[in-house]
Amino acid sequence: MKVLALNSSPRAEGQSKTEMILKPFVEGMRQAGAQVEVVNLRQKTIRNCAGCFTCWTKTPGVCIHKDDMTRELYPKWLAADIAVYASPLYHYTMTASMKAFIERTLPVLEPFFEQRDGKTWHPLRHPAPKAVVMSVAGFPEMKVFDQLSAYVQFLFKQGLLAEIYRPGAESLAHLASSSVREKILAALYRAGEEIIQTQKIRPETLSQITQPIGIESQFAKLGNLMWRTCIAESVTPKEMVARGIAPRPDSIETFMLILPLGFQAAKAGNLAATLQFDFSGEIAGSCHFVIAKGQMKAVAGSAAKPDLTIKTPFALWADIMTGKADGQKTFMEQKYQAAGDFSLLMKFGELFEKG
Repeated sequence: MKVLALNSSPRAEGQSKTEMILKPFVEGMRQAGAQVEVVNLRQKTIRNCAGCFTCWTKTPGVCIHKDDMTRELYPKWLAADIAVYASPLYHYTMTASMKAFIERTLPVLEPFFEQRDGKTWHPLRHPAPKAVVMSVAGFPEMKVFDQLSAYVQFLFKQGLLAEIYRPGAESLAHLASSSVREKILAALYRAGEEIIQTQKIRPETLSQITQPIGIESQFAKLGNLMWRTCIAESVTPKEMVARGIAPRPDSIETFMLILPLGFQAAKAGNLAATLQFDFSGEIAGSCHFVIAKGQMKAVAGSAAKPDLTIKTPFALWADIMTGKADGQKTFMEQKYQAAGDFSLLMKFGELFEKG
């Protein structure tokens, strides 16, 4: 079975969340025996359909444009048994490059009209490949894909084998725990196997792909912190990640949300400890974090017997988290204090991911 997988994300260099979900799906299809070619549309020249109907009259089945679509992609699309249309959600549907690709498949149709049961359509000149549609969105709700789903169901009709949608994709890539992310990517791999083996994806597999990642209720708070930090530092999200800048907390509540997201369970091993923060300054108060069995839990208030207590101005620790201040240097300058197990303080660099 031949599969043409189209990725219309404009992002590259590991920034594409569309690529994040497409890659394991493609690996699963290959494992099931399919020949899969992945095409990044950002690397191709696909001119807009001119609406001239030359492909229907003067050169039946052949587009007037002599670009990558005519010379390479359209023949590959015709030869495929399945076409995978993978696009990030742009304005609630698909990217312009994916829409241009779809519009340029017009030569597959003949110009004549056929009607039945009150519906009019153009007959196919050649058999078209079956379709799988994949998309990612930053918003956490599945309903954000409703408009795209309605469009592709109308467009592909019975030829639509599956729709795979992953909300909260940005959070999944950067904020979700590795165990949740691994389960979702494993489900995408199984979905690739299933689509080749049975021409459909089991509901259980789709449910695993769309499972909650654990931060849905705090999505807006975390997202707003990220954007405020980007604006304050004059960086894009990509630059923020590259520079290891964490979202800057603006309250003890948001600090309690952010710190566990950077916790490196694999580095913690069998560590069991309680870390307490006593904040002073404009934002004052206490919270503590319990580390046990590879997990970190945030708790408001003071702990009965913390293993390490850090007393610091809140603004200073926010500077340390966002890379504006050096934690070791400011400690040596006595700008904050620590009491208890100092070895825990020395492990912060490995216990918490930069940014």
